[in-house]
Amino acid sequence: MVEKPVRIQDVAKAAGVSTATVSRALSNPALLSEGTRDAVLEAIRATGYRVNRAARSLRRQEARAVLVLVPNLGNPFFSEILAGLSAVMGEADYSVLITDTKGETHEDPALLDAFRDSRVDGMISLDGSMCVRDLRTLASRGGEGRIVFACEWVRDAHLPSVRSDNLEGARLAVRHLHDLGHRRIAHVTGPEDNVLTHMRRQGMLEERARLNLPTRDEWIIRGDFSLRSGAHAAARILEMRERPSAVFCASDQVAFGLISALQAGGVRVPEDLSVIGFDDIELSAYYVPALTTIRQDRRRLGESAARMLLDRLGASGPFAGGRAACDSEVVTLGVELVVRDSTCPPIVA
Repeated sequence: MVEKPVRIQDVAKAAGVSTATVSRALSNPALLSEGTRDAVLEAIRATGYRVNRAARSLRRQEARAVLVLVPNLGNPFFSEILAGLSAVMGEADYSVLITDTKGETHEDPALLDAFRDSRVDGMISLDGSMCVRDLRTLASRGGEGRIVFACEWVRDAHLPSVRSDNLEGARLAVRHLHDLGHRRIAHVTGPEDNVLTHMRRQGMLEERARLNLPTRDEWIIRGDFSLRSGAHAAARILEMRERPSAVFCASDQVAFGLISALQAGGVRVPEDLSVIGFDDIELSAYYVPALTTIRQDRRRLGESAARMLLDRLGASGPFAGGRAACDSEVVTLGVELVVRDSTCPPIVA
């Protein structure tokens, strides 16, 4: 025998209230007295009532879902950011849909019509490679005021974002190497057009100028945040007649690739060459040698971006801030230096 589904009318009868009161208890419980609210919640537990979320979303013309754009799901850097934003969105009763953009252009009609087709209520982009034209298209199709950037951002787009203090992180990295006694400091960058690449390179150059450190063009090596680019940088360094004594890498992944290839080429880390990364992904503490790096609070990045979007969606719940949303709001989170085994004072022969 098939059990009949529990209806909202059954809950109302059990609680001795109207169906409107039950609906209010589910959607805006603060409007009810504590006694009424408790009676309804007890009736829900007793009857086993489950909210038909699809029907409720249809009535409200809401998807109760947000889209998250990730440039490379294979990169472990993004895991904690996704965990943080998923936790906050889950508490606010939103589903999270994740799309791997692979860092390519965003001309996919399905993506550009996500708002117009009511498949999502908002979007968080971890990919800063989106062009301003596509962002304007998203805004014109229902996304205006519903797009937030996390970690990366699009310059000149004037959209809200949560980011780490990349300038200060680069300064901390160079300062740490300088304080150890290094003067010949190289830098392996991220992708050429990436906003994080520019910020970290700028911070590195500013700190190097402030400390009056020598510079050579060959000590700035283009990378792309990948293991492969780190290995490529190591090959370049092994060929140099005047090698640096330390390298600041624009990501931990680059540092891992660099250290592996350097050691394969007979260069010891840190005895012959110190290496510092950026991000502090989980593997950094377990790599050999354990990686000195700049820690980003990645979980907080995700949580903060989720709250920022919820503010713009007017969501209720324990994580929604309820404050006025500024279209160009920028939240910058602090970073910190984590010293491990991959850096040491230069050894003078």
